[in-house]
Order: sequence, then structure tokens, then C-alpha cells
Amino acid sequence: MLMPKRVKYRKPHSHPRVKGLAKRGTEISFGEFGLKALEPKWVTARQIESARVAIGRYLKKGGKLWVRVFPDKAVTKHPAETRMGKGKGAPDHWVCVVKPGRVLFELEGIPQEEAEKAFGSASYKLPIKTKVVVREHI
Repeated sequence: MLMPKRVKYRKPHSHPRVKGLAKRGTEISFGEFGLKALEPKWVTARQIESARVAIGRYLKKGGKLWVRVFPDKAVTKHPAETRMGKGKGAPDHWVCVVKPGRVLFELEGIPQEEAEKAFGSASYKLPIKTKVVVREHI
């Protein structure tokens, strides 16, 4: 599972509203095909890993995959059946703040139909709407 090796602050402020469009990571940089987010949402490390495995099953040793997002925000939680108060809970899991327009995954080395099938199976694992984008050849 993806998580940072170390962070400056163990318990960051949680800002649940994700406003605006992605400023960076909106173009295909490495591969030929990309999976682009169309909605704002927190994507957990488990969801990223699950989508990566789903894409890997379609690749079958052919092609190359880039994961363009990383979960670097800790989400805290109190244990179940705990009374209110007693401070902020312990870090529970890691999320990546995804804004519309962000490229999540990139692929190369396989035909477009296979890439679309692979991204289709990966999009089932993600909590956001996505679309497949193709790099423009100059």
C-alpha cells in the first residue's frame, strides 16, 4: 500500500471540500494513454492500489504503467464505540486529494482498445468518474 515514509505533521487538518480544477498533472507526460479524473474526491491508498492491480491484469507483462498520484494526506479516526471528546483520533489511512482534470494513471506499449479496457476495469475501483485521454502526437 502507498504511504509516505515520513511526514512533517502526523495529523493534518482535514479540509473535506475539494474546490477548483487541478493546476498540475493535467497533461500526459510519460505514456500514450491516460486516465483522467472528472470529479473532485479523496482517493484512498487502497483504491489506488486496487486500480493499479486491475490495470496490471490487462497488461500481462506487456506495456508500461505509471501511477501519477500519491496518497500523502493522513485521515484520522477514533476507534469504534468511543465517546466524544478526548482529542483528535489516531491516523487511520492515507488519501490523495484529486481534483478534476488530474491524470491518475498512464499506459504505453499496448493497443488503444486494450488500454481502454484496462482503464475501464480500473475506473470501477475508483470513487470518481474518469475518462480515457490519448496523447496528441506532434
